[in-house]
Amino acid sequence: MAPHTPEIHLGIDVGSVTTKVVALEAGTGALLAGYYLRTHGNPLAALREAMGRLAADLGRPRVLAAATTGSGRALAARLVNTDIAKNEITTHTLAAVRINPAVRTVVEIGGQDSKIILVREGLAVDFAMNTVCAAGTGSFLDQQAGRLGLRVEEMGALALASENPAPISGRCTVFAETDMIHKQQIGLPVADIVAGLCRSLVRNYLASVARGKALEAPVVFQGGVAANAGIVREFERQTGLSFEVSPHHGVAGAYGAALLAAAADGERPPFLGYELLEREFRVDSFVCRRCEEACSVLRLHRDGRPVSFWNDRCGRWSGAVEGPRG
Repeated sequence: MAPHTPEIHLGIDVGSVTTKVVALEAGTGALLAGYYLRTHGNPLAALREAMGRLAADLGRPRVLAAATTGSGRALAARLVNTDIAKNEITTHTLAAVRINPAVRTVVEIGGQDSKIILVREGLAVDFAMNTVCAAGTGSFLDQQAGRLGLRVEEMGALALASENPAPISGRCTVFAETDMIHKQQIGLPVADIVAGLCRSLVRNYLASVARGKALEAPVVFQGGVAANAGIVREFERQTGLSFEVSPHHGVAGAYGAALLAAAADGERPPFLGYELLEREFRVDSFVCRRCEEACSVLRLHRDGRPVSFWNDRCGRWSGAVEGPRG
């Protein structure tokens, strides 16, 4: 008897540091698969790998609808052929509300940015993002773990073991790293340095990203950094609130996108994501000189032929297959 091939709703979150994909079973909403991959500057390759894993694990399930999010959502939408591409505020809110319908604050710290979302009755009513300073993001913690000879997964337990966190500057990555090097040079225990880093990064988040925002319980913590128990402890210590770490924290954006796909009404475009495993794709760009905007237009090629254009402000190229409209 042939194995059952499920029908799914797919969520795709393509970021600058990581690419996440979540498959929810149609009908039940059960999470059948979740993939968390490093983007390594090549979102196309990361998405191809995720689709390969999905096909291997679930036998190329039929995708009823797909949605994309993250900084690479426009590219991902064209690669898999979906018309649902939403910002991270929307998808992270959906994910948090599914975990805790009463949530009032979402804290999200990812690879390259940090967010705070204020939620009322299941809807985002206010938010703030920090995309400029890398202090406190997952990529910065990765760098510091490597410099200390640790795996990033070890940092949380080390921080919890410290009884005397070292004072570390968290206002800037350069100052924080300089401070950490100095603390190492004078012989402070690594656990105290890591705990001090967690303390300073949370202080920086509250003073910058969450500035002027009143955090209210329930709080749901999402993003890869939510796995760091030292960061969670510091948030709770500094705010006096309990932080609920989402069970899907690492793939929360993709989870929210999959929920969006599941809620989509009407016929959806045919899913073409498995073509990534069989055909050649590449992306390039060119400057359009047809008007004074001089847009840098992005172009997707499949098997050597252009199949999609986007990133133009005037709409001359968007959606065209071979060339501009007019």
